[in-house]
Amino acid sequence: MSDTLKTVSPVDGSIYVERSYATEASISMALGKARKAQAIWQQTPIEERAAICNRAVDGFVESKQGIAEEISWMMGRPVGSAPGEVGGLEERARHMINVAENALSDISVPDKEGFIRFIRRVPLGVTFIVAPWNFPYLTSVNAIVPALMAGNAVILKHSAQTPLCAERYAEMFEKAGMPEGVFQYLHLTHADTERVIKAPEIDFVGFTGSVSGGVMVEQAAAGRFIGVGLELGGKDPAYVRSDADLAHAVENLVDGAFFNSGQSCCGIERIYVHDSLYDDFVSGCATLVSQFRLGSPIDADTNLGPVVKTSAAEFVRGQVNEAVSQGASALVDASSFAADAPGSPYLAPQVLVDVDHSMRVMSEESFGPVVGIMKVGSDEEAISLMNDSDYGLTAAIWSNDADAAISIGDRIDTGTWFMNRCDYLDPALAWTGVKDSGRGCTLSSLGYEHLTRPKSFHLRTTL
Repeated sequence: MSDTLKTVSPVDGSIYVERSYATEASISMALGKARKAQAIWQQTPIEERAAICNRAVDGFVESKQGIAEEISWMMGRPVGSAPGEVGGLEERARHMINVAENALSDISVPDKEGFIRFIRRVPLGVTFIVAPWNFPYLTSVNAIVPALMAGNAVILKHSAQTPLCAERYAEMFEKAGMPEGVFQYLHLTHADTERVIKAPEIDFVGFTGSVSGGVMVEQAAAGRFIGVGLELGGKDPAYVRSDADLAHAVENLVDGAFFNSGQSCCGIERIYVHDSLYDDFVSGCATLVSQFRLGSPIDADTNLGPVVKTSAAEFVRGQVNEAVSQGASALVDASSFAADAPGSPYLAPQVLVDVDHSMRVMSEESFGPVVGIMKVGSDEEAISLMNDSDYGLTAAIWSNDADAAISIGDRIDTGTWFMNRCDYLDPALAWTGVKDSGRGCTLSSLGYEHLTRPKSFHLRTTL
């Protein structure tokens, strides 16, 4: 394997970033520095941790435009929407900083004469965060800031597609006054990523990525008795109930399915529509999707950029072509998108009907600009189809009946249940998945439970 990391931009196929991979010596040095720095950092008052993290977030906000341009070149998101990445980072980071003191406070137990008893949440130690390219800051901030606020040291390995994000974090934390060694990054090969997971200095691994990547993490960590958090993607469904606001459902589900060219772990990939609304919903979706402007993400008029790699585009093209050969109907004329080009990452959006769960496009994660739509006759049928998946990250219902939505949501195998919205993380709520979408929890006060361990204090004061 080459000793150089090369990031090929989907914009034009050029090499946008080139970096040397970390050497064995630099990996060992980073691990040792993290262990020493963490022992001091955990004694740092939480108010000081918060001040440093807030200053780092300030730095991101001040550098928003430059960061947005880097995102566009590295992974292809249109420049018009790329700045929202920093806005989301700020929202999540500020929330987790603000709730940290309460979330990390000692847990009291009933008084007992002659004793002082309480449970303290203590940091795990050194956390290793492995972050993906599709939302390079939004996914990584979920783990990085809470880990630091909890008193852990962090070593970040970012995707080879978005390596500048790791360097930006280091820049912002350094400017904010973070003590040396508390936050570090490493550009790593797959083999060295496994080596770090197995290192005795690592106490927790937070991974966001594919199911196969999650399997690698679990296998590498096996026998180490450390915590592992896995966020592995989804095949997220939506149900448009008979009482839904049709126009709102069309607009928001098209956005939920096609934002970021469909490259979202919690993006909508399959839609079930009550037969009373089906025809109008399908027509509205096809019309709206046909209006996307596919092109270079550097062009201000573009609102649908390329997918990250040609291989990713060909994977989606394969799903679509196979579904059509099995009887599905494609409603969007790909030839009307001048930028669409087989053999390139520029991929026209597609809406498929006459689909069923025997087709890969309805069961296998697509991670691209395509959605399948099926007609259902009842809540029961929708529930059955929504649960018919190996994944369970998010699911959504469009309805004007909150009681019915809650009742249906109780029966859906998912980590988050939405009503009249989708593809969004509220930092006040736990972000978690079931089945092949992973395990563990980030965000909300509950997210701190996975980055700390309970330590009981049992003091006898009278003899």
